[in-house]
Amino acid sequence: MSDQAPFEVDTFLKSLTHRPGVYRMLDAKHRVIYVGKARDLKKRVSSYFTRAQQAPKTAAMMAQVDRVEVTVANTEAEALILEYSLIKRHKPRFNVLLRDDKSYPYIYASTEHQFPRLKFHRGARKGKGRYFGPYPSTRAVRQTINELQKLFMIRNCEDSFFSNRTRPCLQYQIKRCTAPCTGLISSEQYRADIDAAIQFLGGKNKSVVNTFVKRMEQASAEQHYEQAARFRDQISKLKEVQAKQLVKRSDRKDLDILGFASNGAMHCVTVLFIRNGSVIGSRDHFPRLPGETDRQKILNAFVAQYYLGREAPPEIIIECDIEDADLLQPELSSRASHRVEIRSRVRGDRARWLQMARTNAEQGLNLKAASNATIKRQFAALGEALKLDEVPQRLECFDVSHTAGEATVASCVVFNTAGPLKSDYRRFNLSPEAAGDDYGAMAEALRRRYERVKKGEVPMPDVLFVDGGKGQLAEAMKVLDELELDWLTVVAVAKGRARRPGAERLFRPGSEKAESLPADSPALLLIQQIRDEAHRFAITGHRHRRAKSRKTSRLEQIPGLGPKKRRELLRQFGGLQGVVAAGMDDLAQVRGIGRSLAETIYNDLHLDNE
Repeated sequence: MSDQAPFEVDTFLKSLTHRPGVYRMLDAKHRVIYVGKARDLKKRVSSYFTRAQQAPKTAAMMAQVDRVEVTVANTEAEALILEYSLIKRHKPRFNVLLRDDKSYPYIYASTEHQFPRLKFHRGARKGKGRYFGPYPSTRAVRQTINELQKLFMIRNCEDSFFSNRTRPCLQYQIKRCTAPCTGLISSEQYRADIDAAIQFLGGKNKSVVNTFVKRMEQASAEQHYEQAARFRDQISKLKEVQAKQLVKRSDRKDLDILGFASNGAMHCVTVLFIRNGSVIGSRDHFPRLPGETDRQKILNAFVAQYYLGREAPPEIIIECDIEDADLLQPELSSRASHRVEIRSRVRGDRARWLQMARTNAEQGLNLKAASNATIKRQFAALGEALKLDEVPQRLECFDVSHTAGEATVASCVVFNTAGPLKSDYRRFNLSPEAAGDDYGAMAEALRRRYERVKKGEVPMPDVLFVDGGKGQLAEAMKVLDELELDWLTVVAVAKGRARRPGAERLFRPGSEKAESLPADSPALLLIQQIRDEAHRFAITGHRHRRAKSRKTSRLEQIPGLGPKKRRELLRQFGGLQGVVAAGMDDLAQVRGIGRSLAETIYNDLHLDNE
């Protein structure tokens, strides 16, 4: 029983203030189902209870509201920020929600280093150096860095790798790096290359070409013909890149263009990125919002959620005026440390870009709708293939990944009729007892997951898939039997003898014979997709866990052996294996390692072999 007093609507509404603030609608289970802001809390909240005719979405929401909570703010701008924070925290089902909250990637130039590098960066931009972006995707960053390596031969290796090289690596051999690690290029020459790369990223292509022309002429005049030929090739490549940049402006502005498309049931907002006057790509977003069809309201919610979570460019172009533009502009300007303007009435290049963004949004919406229709057909076919009474709505699949028992990780991926539900994915770092035991590992992961399912903390799937054969199926049924969930539909997916797609065998409880589906069956294609996604998610988690464990050197556990001495040991002996193979006398000769510490190191490293 709840300790809260019954919610008296009339009393609550009378007590409300006319000040600005945020209100939260809660259901009977005290879950936040909607968050809104108001310039006048009393007028806004009262309207939900006094309107004779409400929109279908509002009526559906109010049918579930059990109580309302409010937070008073000093200004409407403060209420806007609080609304954004609460939506991000609670993810209410009746708010416009962005599924992809991942930050955008940047290119980072470590200009403080003697020989700077260019690398992919995502997250807070607190390091010393230059950041370029944001880019619409990881792929766009990788492609750009790859092109820059070809053009300017800038290193991309980690500093630890760079500082321990004695001879050039493969990147030098394939002409992607000038090998500054081994002194094959001076710091002045390398700095000229990195400066040119930074200018190129800044959109100053003509300046870069002119610089390389001067360097080519100087090298030729000094009879350094090989160097002059290198500059000539770089100029040629730069001209090719310039020719590919068909969409560009002369004023090198940074702005985002937001295109919108809707079919009533689904909506797409495409963000077109303009950086230094050039289109560098776009990304489609599909806001989740039940019943909402008003373009202005959708874009208003999108702009607030999207840009309050990241740095905004100087200009944001959208299709129509939005309600909170006057509140958002000063807040976004303050966060970005430059003036941010939200505009809808544009012409010229901006109008053409807006049309391009709108076209991309329509294309993205069509592709998403087609994909959803395909998935729904696959779910219907799966229901028929498994002889279920109804079409399944939620599927879960488990897989286990390890290397000879090391860093065992199990994955659980979830699909619904809209596709992969990545917010519900889970990984399980399994106990050492499960190392090398695939059956035990599967049982542990299932037990941990379905104990929560039984408590109601996690939704119950309609079908549970496990990657494997009869053994994995037996373990799954044993766990479900213990939890009194043995009625759940369970399918083990085993690869065929040739391990080719289409030859999968399906094992069901109570049946000794494996079932097979036609290779072109929509149900089998869905099973393959969820099985492959579970495998990908498991192996990615395993690799991360394994890499993390291997980053922790055995040397770090030895008392008295600090970071400098560890680095010196590894440098002298070429790695941990060399240190293990060294004798006490060899260890003692390393600078900073005395006889006593050498004996401690030797004993610690050889303790397991005694």
